[in-house]
Amino acid sequence: MPESFRHGGPRIKRNLLATLLCAGLLAAPALAAHAASKTDTKLEDKAAVVKPLNSDLDAPLFYQLLVGELELRAGQPGVAYQVLLDAARRTSDEELFTRVVSIALQARAGDQALLAAKAWRDALPKSAAAQQMTIQLLALLNRPAEVAEPLRALLALTPEAQRPSVLVSLPRLFQRAAEPKKVLAALDPVLEAAATQQQTRLAARVTQARFANQAGDSARALTIAKDIAQHYPESDEPMQLALELMPSQAEAEALIKTRLSATPANHALRLAYGQALARAQRAGDAAREFRTITEAAPSISTAWFALGALELDLRHPREAEAALNQYLQLLDKAAAAAGSAEATVPAQAQADSEARQQAWLMLAQTAEMRGDFKAAEAWLIKVDGAERVTEAQFRRASLLARQGRLSDARKVVQAMAEDTPEKLRGKLLAESQLLRDMREWQLAYEVLAKANERLPDDADMLYEQSMMAEKLGRFDEMEALLRKVIKIKPDHHHAYNALGYSLAERNIRLDEARTLIAKALSFVPNEPFILDSMGWVEFRLGNQAEAVRLLRQSYASRPDAEIAAHLGEALWVSGEKDEARRIWQEGIKRDAKNEALQETLKRLKVGL
Repeated sequence: MPESFRHGGPRIKRNLLATLLCAGLLAAPALAAHAASKTDTKLEDKAAVVKPLNSDLDAPLFYQLLVGELELRAGQPGVAYQVLLDAARRTSDEELFTRVVSIALQARAGDQALLAAKAWRDALPKSAAAQQMTIQLLALLNRPAEVAEPLRALLALTPEAQRPSVLVSLPRLFQRAAEPKKVLAALDPVLEAAATQQQTRLAARVTQARFANQAGDSARALTIAKDIAQHYPESDEPMQLALELMPSQAEAEALIKTRLSATPANHALRLAYGQALARAQRAGDAAREFRTITEAAPSISTAWFALGALELDLRHPREAEAALNQYLQLLDKAAAAAGSAEATVPAQAQADSEARQQAWLMLAQTAEMRGDFKAAEAWLIKVDGAERVTEAQFRRASLLARQGRLSDARKVVQAMAEDTPEKLRGKLLAESQLLRDMREWQLAYEVLAKANERLPDDADMLYEQSMMAEKLGRFDEMEALLRKVIKIKPDHHHAYNALGYSLAERNIRLDEARTLIAKALSFVPNEPFILDSMGWVEFRLGNQAEAVRLLRQSYASRPDAEIAAHLGEALWVSGEKDEARRIWQEGIKRDAKNEALQETLKRLKVGL
């Protein structure tokens, strides 16, 4: 309990109050509000004589409200709370109860706020606001076991048409709950009952699925999503659930594919699906979906932007340029239409400006990728938004490095601001990335080692240092760093994958490698690079058929040169030499300098 709720402050003398009131020098907000809400007037005869009606505000209540507000102003919220809560109980006034709860919350006295809300419910059992406030406070105080009763009461008091909205709002209310399994256990009976009613069945089942997912039971959430999709074939809710479940349940994707197959013109769903694929690092699959949208509905600008970003990620600079230029043309057309209609919304104009800045940065990168440094610099000159300064500086540094001016490039990055921890972190990572791109492994390692002295226990920074240790052949150090990452952040799937892949690549401790990679896949089941790692460890273990299956799946989602190297070798050893050559040729076209691909071709003595 806050200190101000433990001790009462000095009491205000009655004679002082009377003096202030008579002088008209004091007003109490709650008093004024209460009086206004309880007093009415009416006009009589043509002279408009006002005949006041008696107010419910009697002298004791008037004094009580005044004292409460004065105590609050005097810095004694505990006393104000007690005085006004007593007044609220005596009058059963909703405004007073709301005021008392607000005083407790402002003083960070959650238990007292809940006590006031319960008193509110007792005084006004038919108040939906009282039930709702109680539920919100129970969620805030992490007391889900007590939620069922006020939730049932709230549903009973809510008009039937509005009950679904009450149910679907619950997962957001409890999204930060410390024990989500207890939340599910407490609310499941209420939701089961709601699911028996036609009006609330869909909302109740959706809410159950979300609570199950929050509680770690994604399998149950998927089962519910399938049931909803079957009974409500045109509803968007099961598709939204499937999108949320994709990272943990591979089968969820089948629901989305089935819906898109039945309604191919559902561009909103396809956009969301493409974004989910992109978040899962499945750039090839995501690009396919956005390409489908641009072909069917070329006026959807966001699809062009996403396609451009993905083509860039896939190292297709010309395709990326085409998509991004089309995006900019659509932005220009929309801006011209808005200008002629004099309907430009400031927020939209700001969003469009930021989008242009990002598109220009990506176009600079595509030009750099093609070796056209002059064009890249021309795009960078356009970038003048404060929020993009750091990215523009890094791209300029990259241009200098690619022209053999690495020292100058590093100076550009080192001159970046570091006045916040986030900026310092970004600056250090940018310099290490610059050195990595130039294959300066030792220098990158040194930058990261110093970075980890300045930002200790930064899991991502330690991970980057481990990757440089591996490049330098310091495998024991790499493993120690990765295990430290896992200790700091047990769900860091990249760390499990990197360690497992390193063991597989060196053809040692293969069973341990498989276990580590399986752990990584438990966090992100369809992540292409982790599937590649699992395919590679199966190849090392001699399981050729399983290796080819996994590597095909990985390459289909992410046609990366290194994955091409692994899939090509697995096919080559399996006797599929023509297909292996085709895959390798595709990999060379995307990234001719890829070390893994070059090493594979050299070791197998294959000429393309």
